[in-house]
Amino acid sequence: MKASDMSFVIASRNRATELATVVARLLDTTVCPIVVVDNASEDHSVAVMRGLAARSANRLQVVELDANRGAVGRNAGVAACTTPYVAFCDDDSWWTPESPAIGAELFDEYPSLGLLAARTIVWPQRREDPFTALLANSALGRRDDLPGPSILGFMSCAAMVRVRAFRQAGGFSDILHFRGEEQLLAFDLAALGWDLCYSSALTAIHQPSETRATTAAQDARVLRNDALTTWLRRPLPQCLRATTDLLRSAVKDREHARAAAEAIGKLPAVLQQRRPLPPNLEEAVAKLESQ
Repeated sequence: MKASDMSFVIASRNRATELATVVARLLDTTVCPIVVVDNASEDHSVAVMRGLAARSANRLQVVELDANRGAVGRNAGVAACTTPYVAFCDDDSWWTPESPAIGAELFDEYPSLGLLAARTIVWPQRREDPFTALLANSALGRRDDLPGPSILGFMSCAAMVRVRAFRQAGGFSDILHFRGEEQLLAFDLAALGWDLCYSSALTAIHQPSETRATTAAQDARVLRNDALTTWLRRPLPQCLRATTDLLRSAVKDREHARAAAEAIGKLPAVLQQRRPLPPNLEEAVAKLESQ
């Protein structure tokens, strides 16, 4: 069965109840192995996962980290997988039962595919996430030799990756930690020659957690990581623009001031890892930005 070529990877912190619901659903509706990475939770997440793992017929593996690594926790999950493909979930998201097999078949059929982005349905409203339309109508169009529109962005909770491509790109960056971490990985996969596509045949379900950071905190982290990603991969004019936006935002509130200070503190690491995109890829990014 093709679905057995796909593993689920979930990185979680302090959401024991929601995590247990998602993992139980995946165990009941799929045959895929599951790796849960705990980002140093302070609640009973690990104990709950250990209990589920003991009853999972060896399908569930729990990886415990001693610090909150954010999105980098997913890298540890992928490292623990033995399948060629991985579908990412969050502790408030899951996949429809047929999606793992469809994704595995697409990866098998199209060897240049590094990442597949899915249609995302938001519960309980059961509405399509607005980001889905952006992917489906990508300005990059659709090549005849690929299963869907070419993209340079995705949501982690609705993405599948070829493990070899993910590892080659270095996974998620420890500079970004969490929020908006997907863009840099998309750039790095594409720069290595891997194709990224949207597929309407794949469906992820997202039921946003009630245990979330404030809107201001989330927005500030996204802006911080947008700036960091720009500094890491984009030309100098875009870097200057991103810097201006970041510094202007610092007067909004304490969260944005903190995010700006965090970004500036990461500049030495950014300069060490700066690697501008190749011209053809920068051209594609500019095309998307004008969409």
